Amino acid sequence: MDKNKLKIYLPLILAGILLAGVLLGIALGKVGGDIALFRPHRADKINEVINYVKRNYVDTVSRDELEEKAITGMLQGLDPHSVYITASEFHDATDPLLGGFEGIGVQFRLERDSIMVINPVSGGPSEKLGIKAGDRIVKIDGKNVAGIKITNNDVLRKLKGKKGTRVNVSIFRKGVKGLLDYTIVRDVIPIYSLDVSYLVEPSIGYIRLNNFSATTHDEMTKALTDLNAKGMKKLILDLRGNGGGRLQAAIDVADEFLPDGKLIVYTQGIHHARETAYATTGGLFETGELVVLIDEWSASASEIVAGAIQDNDRGTILGRRSFGKGLVQEELDFKDGSAVRVTVARYYTPTGRCIQKSYKNGSEEYNNDYYHRILSGEMENPDSIHFADSLKFKTPKGKTVYGGGGIMPDIYVPVGKDTLYKYFNLLANKGLIYQYAFDFTDKNRRILHYRSFEDFNRKFEVTPAMYSDFLSTTLKSGIKREGRDVTASDARAKVLIKAYIGRNILDNPGFYPLLNSIDDTFLKAVTVLKTGKVK
Repeated sequence: MDKNKLKIYLPLILAGILLAGVLLGIALGKVGGDIALFRPHRADKINEVINYVKRNYVDTVSRDELEEKAITGMLQGLDPHSVYITASEFHDATDPLLGGFEGIGVQFRLERDSIMVINPVSGGPSEKLGIKAGDRIVKIDGKNVAGIKITNNDVLRKLKGKKGTRVNVSIFRKGVKGLLDYTIVRDVIPIYSLDVSYLVEPSIGYIRLNNFSATTHDEMTKALTDLNAKGMKKLILDLRGNGGGRLQAAIDVADEFLPDGKLIVYTQGIHHARETAYATTGGLFETGELVVLIDEWSASASEIVAGAIQDNDRGTILGRRSFGKGLVQEELDFKDGSAVRVTVARYYTPTGRCIQKSYKNGSEEYNNDYYHRILSGEMENPDSIHFADSLKFKTPKGKTVYGGGGIMPDIYVPVGKDTLYKYFNLLANKGLIYQYAFDFTDKNRRILHYRSFEDFNRKFEVTPAMYSDFLSTTLKSGIKREGRDVTASDARAKVLIKAYIGRNILDNPGFYPLLNSIDDTFLKAVTVLKTGKVK
């Protein structure tokens, strides 16, 4: 064929080849009555399946729900901390990390099917209007909310809202005739990371953190400055039950205890280059003796702080093995208000250990780790914990530390078998101590006026008559007063009754100093700081 004829017939030849390809694709694509004219090599399977289900499923389905279930299932197969957050859940998940939310500013609990104000938040809109502890919210925007089996989530949905919006509440207050009506303008309500700080003894300070948020470092700085001014030379930092939060907040807190240039933590992932955080100058407590308390619920950011202190030989870690979360998440936000948090890196303590526990057996097994610790005997004896040689690391001073499953404390404090205080534990676990203290406070709020914890602790006591009244309530609940530990249990129960009453009228500053006085882990920390003995 000469060149001129080729030019004429070439388009026809190419068209014929293309048509043959299309017909072949039709023949191969006939599956179940559907025809796939074009199937790319890397098809969007998720979108294709959702569309197919939407068109063909026997019942009506929501595309949004299908998408959410698909995303949730996909992330569940990665690791326990990569999650999808719906738009309705987003604020509940993120507010604690931001250090605040928008609402009316009250701590409440549902008591006998009514909304009881435990405490108005200091400086919040409710306190400014004169709403008090002990008030019952019985109407919200004219609708009855008492005696209708309302839930905590229902209350939050009704009371939280955007700054500047209004909500009307009607309140029942003992001793006042009729209901008190308030129009509350919602505002930004702070969420505090720091539960309490105080001097245990003239030179020993105590700080308890409940999470790591955007405001944690500012709160910590204020507490350290205050305690330093009061003569603190030694410190107990309590991270028990602290599930973590912001990575930067953990770095900033650790920086207050470490001298300039010390490694705090580094993160690294396949798609994320190594990022390293070092201590800077000017920490507020770089040289004083330090004990950090941890337990099985201390996780993530808490473990970063504990790991930095332990690996730099800066202080003593005391308590029980921590949770074991060494994964770092980043957030992708969607226009509808939902988001995904995906693990992008692991973090490593200064000695190079990753303390992430295994999740190879799935999320359910991962989340049941606490129960495995109980069954293995770990909660009562550290000898039940075994680390592979590959997980052993050395600090600069030669101390052995471990990776692969939480921070192992330098001093282990077991939970104990509860045989000494069996009667006390029965009373506490049944909620009888808490309930009695709540009812006592509610009945006597008018006379329970104290300027400070010191004033309360000095003047208030659980009298024999009070305790006898308490015991009568326990008998009505079917708790038998028997066993060799009754006398010892009575002493602890009286302290806890007083502690709960202190919290009801003075919030956490009236609670933790008393609770700590019967806390074995706290008392061990005080002993370590006073004697200098770490064993």
